[in-house]
Order: sequence, then structure tokens, then C-alpha cells
Amino acid sequence: MIAGHRPRKRFGQHFLVDADIVARIVDAIAPGGNDTLVEIGPGQGAITDALAARSRALHAIEFDRDLAAELRRRYAADGRVTVHEADALRFDFASLGSDLRIAGNLPYNISTPLLFHLLDFREHIRDMHFMLQKEVVDRITASPGSKAYGRLTIMLGCFLQSEQLFDVGPEAFRPPPKVVSSVLRMRPHAAGTIDLKDPQQLSRLVTQAFSKRRKTIRNALKGLIAEDQLKSCGIDPGARPEQIAIIEWVTLSNLPSISHESSAISRANSRK
Repeated sequence: MIAGHRPRKRFGQHFLVDADIVARIVDAIAPGGNDTLVEIGPGQGAITDALAARSRALHAIEFDRDLAAELRRRYAADGRVTVHEADALRFDFASLGSDLRIAGNLPYNISTPLLFHLLDFREHIRDMHFMLQKEVVDRITASPGSKAYGRLTIMLGCFLQSEQLFDVGPEAFRPPPKVVSSVLRMRPHAAGTIDLKDPQQLSRLVTQAFSKRRKTIRNALKGLIAEDQLKSCGIDPGARPEQIAIIEWVTLSNLPSISHESSAISRANSRK
């Protein structure tokens, strides 16, 4: 622990202090001696020592300059650890090489945009283990038909396989957050697993549909997708958006005939 450092609300800092939870996380990651690990937001270094001891190299990315300075002092003599004082939302993860194993206790206020940022580097990543707000993990790992299933499930599920590992209560942190957390494992799909031609087009479709999630998909996408197009993709026009599986959304998005209409609707919505 770093003595005298007060958690900063603007950074969403909640430091992990439970040794048993630390051990469970490190065991779940299972670092190997030839691995290159990347820890996002090491904070006071709760899991940094264990990760560094079991890997070939560890890159620690810390936005808080005081914590970054202390971590640099702590690991000055350890050639395995490199501390980057940087914003993970803007960091070029490709600069660290390939086959990266990424981990972190992510601040709740940046977790979703950071996951989407990491998608840009998925070809460089082997796997990711993150502690996130349980509600977010529930949404990422949700199954079709559940209340948690939605845009986040679909947009991440096109690129990543996600598995919820275990929950962590507020008492494991200082200061304790007001919510329960969960540890999540994510692995990029193998090339060719899901043939998504235009992620932006899928995003437009899903955003429109889930803004009207109480309607049937026929009505939620009215004026954009015809009923016969839904049927051609194996989708029941009477189904609701949360009942449609990820691969069905991808098939729908790949229809060439909706590209122009989708773009036009997007421009119209942006002017409202």
C-alpha cells in the first residue's frame, strides 16, 4: 500500500485491499513465465507484485501521477516492470507488442469506453481480466431474452467471448464502493468466427432498436428494415429486440440493402 495517498473521486479510485480476492484474481489470470502482462490502473499495486513475479514483463498504466511516481520508485530496480503514466483511454496498446494479457480493477466511470477502445487492439490481445461493476458485467454476459441483454452485450459479443468469474463485495475495497463488483474474463474471437462487415451499421441498428425495446423488432426498425428482410434473416418480426441473438443481429446488419437507409436515419437523428 502507498501510505498517505487519499483516493480521488474524480478518478473513481477504490483500492482493492482484500488479500484473498487478490489471490483469486491472480489465480484466474494464471500468468506464465513467458507472458507479457498489462495492468490498467494498478493504483496502490495490490496485484502488481504477484503479476510481475509470475510473468516475463509487466506494463503498468496509471493515470494518477502521484501513484505512477510511487510505482516507478517501487519498481526502479525490477527490469520486468515498466510504469506508463498515461490515460488508458488514449493509450496505444499495440506499442506493447502482441499476445498481450491485460488485467485491471477498472474505474467504473471509464469501464465501458475503455472496453470499446481495447477492441481496436484485439489482434494484439490474448485475453483480458477485469473487475467491473457487477451490473455492467451482467449486461456484457447476458443471454438473449434477459432484461440485461442489450447494445453492450451485442457490440462487445461480436468481438469477444466473455465469462463472469466471481463477485466481489464492497468490503474488499478502500473506500468501499456503493455497488458489488464482478471479475470478468474476455477473449477475442478467433478470426472469422463472426463475419461482421460494418460495425457502425450494426451500432446504428442496435441503438435504434433498443431505444424502443418494448416494441417488436418489426416496429422498432420500421422504415429501415422490411418484414420480409427480417424473415430472410431467420428473425421473427414479432420478436422484441432483446430476444434476437448476436449472430442474427450481425446477419441483419450485413444486408447490403440497408446501408443507405441506415446512414440516412443516423443523419436525421443527429439533427434532432
